[in-house]
Amino acid sequence: MAKIERRGAVTLHPLEGHEDARAAVLRAFLAGHLPSVLLLHGPTGVGKQRFALWIGQLLLCEQLQPSGPCGGCHACILALRVEHPDLHWYFPVPRPPARGSPERDQEALEEVRSERLAQRRETPLRPSYSDEVQGLHFATIRNLRREASRRPGMGPRRLFLVADAEALVAQESAQEAANALLKVLEEPPTDTWFVLTASEPGRLLPTVRSRASPLYLPPLPVTRVREFLRREWSGAGEAEIEKAAELSGGAIGRALGFLKDGEDEGPLERTRQEAFFLLRAALDPEAAGRFSRALEFDPFGARSLHEILTLLETWMRDLAAVAAGAETPILNVGAREWLSRTAGERDLHALPLARAVQVVEAARERAAGNVNPQLIVAHLLLELNDALVNRTGRVLAASQSEVS
Repeated sequence: MAKIERRGAVTLHPLEGHEDARAAVLRAFLAGHLPSVLLLHGPTGVGKQRFALWIGQLLLCEQLQPSGPCGGCHACILALRVEHPDLHWYFPVPRPPARGSPERDQEALEEVRSERLAQRRETPLRPSYSDEVQGLHFATIRNLRREASRRPGMGPRRLFLVADAEALVAQESAQEAANALLKVLEEPPTDTWFVLTASEPGRLLPTVRSRASPLYLPPLPVTRVREFLRREWSGAGEAEIEKAAELSGGAIGRALGFLKDGEDEGPLERTRQEAFFLLRAALDPEAAGRFSRALEFDPFGARSLHEILTLLETWMRDLAAVAAGAETPILNVGAREWLSRTAGERDLHALPLARAVQVVEAARERAAGNVNPQLIVAHLLLELNDALVNRTGRVLAASQSEVS
């Protein structure tokens, strides 16, 4: 994947879009009514964390303008480098090996967060997708509470960003961690703001969700994603940028995942192809083929299925659009011929395809509950086969070029 080349210290990329939300936050802050706890929610990769860091810059700016942060004062420069001592960024990380005591485990998690934060400072523009098993652990929230009990280190205000806050729910001590977070959210210091981000706010515990004021960040127009990639990313060809923008769903963080990583396909492009081959397996009349595909998945870590199932749903919706003969644009444009051939040969129509989409959505819910991935995929392929396979039982092959 091509890298951005900037002289001097690396700074955050410009915040793209969300002008209405920015204006609303700025008005509330200037009027003294900005809620102390905000929940930014919207699609994965749409820019929620970057927006939260902009709020942090707004709070910390020493020469605030009517249009927002000045961008040139010492506080803004530090905020744009994510080096301001009053800007605290917490996000899911892998659990490090246990060190034998809660205190030492807490230290280990803080070390991992510091290492990952240094990586984000060095490469701030990166895909939103990761196949690592990560979480917001109880010890991480304890670190946050300890830091929140202190005074600001440099300015009159500070901000705590808790990214992907729904990751609390997937952890063994989810209730404990969420309750610890709730305690600090219920009575925040007067000089402190908290911003939580979530792509699936429904997975947050109701007590945490009810404490925060929600602000939705919608997808960007695909044209803006395309323009951003052209402006901020070097080395990607026009065809690659066009494809990534179309597949992004209006989310820059997702678009980055479809761009090549050197000579390799981007992580989301590889996942998109995995989702396609799941669809192929669902159309296989032989149960052995579906069973073999299910066994290719690890028996642990169901959360890693989430993105595959999300992309499988896009394949289903594209298949439904082609089957209906609609002129609506599809996401997987390179596979239109295969989709048309499949819909025609199998005489697919709205009812079985709607059922298939429901099957995928149910599988995503099971994956959120950390069920064995092999069982999830086996059950998914069985139900999709029941919904989609017609009497011919014919498998329609596709080459790599038909997927691209």
